[in-house]
Amino acid sequence: MPTAHATPSQLPEPLLRLIEARHHEPFEVLGRHRLGNGRAVVRVFLPRAERVRLNGGVVILNRIDGTDLFVWEGDETLVDGYYLIDWYDKQGQVHTQHDPYLFPPQLDDFDLHLFGEGRHWHAYRFLGAHQCTIDGITGFHFAVWAPSASRISVVGDFNAWDGRVHPMRIRGGSGVWELFIPDLLPGSLYKFEVRDQAGNIFVKIDPYANAFQQRPETASILLAPSDYQWQDDEWLKRRVHSNWQQQPLSVYEIHLGSWQRNEDGSFLTYHELAERLVDYCQELGFTHVELLPITEHPLDASWGYQATGYFAPTARFGTPDDFRYFVDYLHIHDIGVLLDWVPAHFPRDATALARYDGTALFEHADPRQGEHRDWGTLIFNYGRHEVKNFLLSSALYWLNEFHIDGLRVDAVASMLYLDYSRKEGEWIPNKYGGNENLDAVEFLRQLNTVTHEQHPGTLMIAEESTSWPQVSRPTYLGGLGFSMKWNMGWMHDTLAYMEKDPIYRHYHHDLLTFGLLYAFSENFVLPFSHDEVVHGKRSMLDKMPGDSWQKFASLRLLYTFMFSYPGKKLLFQGCEFAQGGEWNFDTQAEWYLLERSQHQGIKRVVADLNRLYQTLPALYEVDFESGGFEWIDCHDTSQSVLSYLRKSKDGTQLVAAAFNFTPVPRENYRIGVPQAGFYREAINSDADIYGGSNVGNRGGVHSEPVNWMGRLNSIPLALPPLAGVIMVLEPDPAPSIMKNELSDASTAPSTTNESALITNDPVLTDTLNTD
Repeated sequence: MPTAHATPSQLPEPLLRLIEARHHEPFEVLGRHRLGNGRAVVRVFLPRAERVRLNGGVVILNRIDGTDLFVWEGDETLVDGYYLIDWYDKQGQVHTQHDPYLFPPQLDDFDLHLFGEGRHWHAYRFLGAHQCTIDGITGFHFAVWAPSASRISVVGDFNAWDGRVHPMRIRGGSGVWELFIPDLLPGSLYKFEVRDQAGNIFVKIDPYANAFQQRPETASILLAPSDYQWQDDEWLKRRVHSNWQQQPLSVYEIHLGSWQRNEDGSFLTYHELAERLVDYCQELGFTHVELLPITEHPLDASWGYQATGYFAPTARFGTPDDFRYFVDYLHIHDIGVLLDWVPAHFPRDATALARYDGTALFEHADPRQGEHRDWGTLIFNYGRHEVKNFLLSSALYWLNEFHIDGLRVDAVASMLYLDYSRKEGEWIPNKYGGNENLDAVEFLRQLNTVTHEQHPGTLMIAEESTSWPQVSRPTYLGGLGFSMKWNMGWMHDTLAYMEKDPIYRHYHHDLLTFGLLYAFSENFVLPFSHDEVVHGKRSMLDKMPGDSWQKFASLRLLYTFMFSYPGKKLLFQGCEFAQGGEWNFDTQAEWYLLERSQHQGIKRVVADLNRLYQTLPALYEVDFESGGFEWIDCHDTSQSVLSYLRKSKDGTQLVAAAFNFTPVPRENYRIGVPQAGFYREAINSDADIYGGSNVGNRGGVHSEPVNWMGRLNSIPLALPPLAGVIMVLEPDPAPSIMKNELSDASTAPSTTNESALITNDPVLTDTLNTD
């Protein structure tokens, strides 16, 4: 065919729209088109090409003058099948590739239909970029939802980031664009170039991308399908069949970027973090770790809460398969992994989700519905099916692809209320005139229903700080369907009490007792989280009043109170050894403090509390029902003392806990007990091995038939200053046997080692102090 002499202005409208990168259906122009009578026309658009031919020179294409569009017309048998394009650049180098515009649509209509209805639980399997093979030709298939765009192209390092080269086709009314690009290899960088209805052009990340460059770069990365070989089958089987409500759950909350770092300040890898965390959690006795968000995010200072990659673990610590290793390694060593997940809002970054196709796509258009002014972020439009599907698929992606044991859903309160942190006139009521976000409520119920159905045994945990009812009750009973809810009320009241000088605490006794009025209305987690040690709130240690000794004693008392109180446990990194300063995301925890005995004492009491908690069913079996708890005395305001019982499910185990919130020792402090016997002192937070004054009960006390507090039996306790004691009812040994046992540290009653036994016996004390 001779060279075409038409100028761009004389071109037919479809060709003109193509070369100006504004054609919404490039397949109408590009590729092979049969003309009839045995003839065909082939068009390719190659901006960097000087010469173009097909199938090794059998067919020569000619450039349309003034354009980068090459065309050939002739015998259709010369261009049968998936022909190869050979094109030469200005340096004379040849490039060979298959023509992307020969391949038919790949997306399944049923998948698109389910996605449009918000019911495709695994939309990440067809949206995004996926390596696949079509008729023996391997490449990557791209798909993105952008219904209001006038044109979308795949751009990357394989096409010089030129949006004219690989425009996509749109699939009917689904709003989904797709394109298969043959011959692409894993590791290539890519984004989507979007042209909106007004003709504005901008470049966006792939919302469903599985990997990104490390910040500050933002390109998505093409990945081959993972061939990671999981080794955690036994863990997953146990998870499915375990009754988590009646199991101990002690969570170590960490921020991977600031837990530990290399000596030069650089990040550890997922592999290094996994191995160090296993050693540390086994030493301290935590059953789970909870990661602050590791979904990809551009800003370190957001701590991961302003996510851009909802289907990608952050590249700061390695690849997605490296993160699979992280989870697998912890599971193999019997440690669960929970992930902080953020469906409440997303950042305004121009390259990410905000106004993705030139319109408010993922967010609300009205700022009264679509903006979190406190955080400078945007709110998801939960009423839009495709947005809801995006979030549901993200949740299931982490549970399915990375074997995550559960999600802690961030900022649930901000989702539930339309007027959350808004003044009058800054929000829009729902259709009934109320402040409930009905779309968000429906989304959360669907989220919890689907995740529990698809992955039995996983945990969905709400960070919800209001009195919204039935957060952790089943959806079929009208609840939101979460497994558990953070007990923010207990946390705030308890810390408010502990921050007061002990001389004034008796005026505020109700701060400690009020929580039991609602303790069993939800399935609660007791959280001392990252939020309590930042933004001027001070570290846990620094919250405590008094001199140094009193601060450490009060912190030991607080942790003893938490571990005996109904509810599962959570402690943020650094709190377990009394970090002195507030948490700083930009450096590692203050590990040097463990060179000091007082900090070692806090760490040791946490370890002993964890192990005691896991060995006494009375402390964990009945956390969510009133039958596992009973007050002994909640009225001793004058002495600031509390005491209560914890009971196992079958009633065979009884634990008595007593707490002295003043620095005054209480000798012969009598409490009533329901059963006669010997009460072993399993934990005393005032033990000298923890840094305390060692006031205690010589390993335990025998009950006496003295009617007290309405009970026929009672025990006289030595209550140490600013301390808690946990007493476990055991078979009553003969006094002579008891004396022999106490004279031998190797047989002393203890939960884990000698550190759990507190006594005033100088012989035993000397023995305990010889490590």
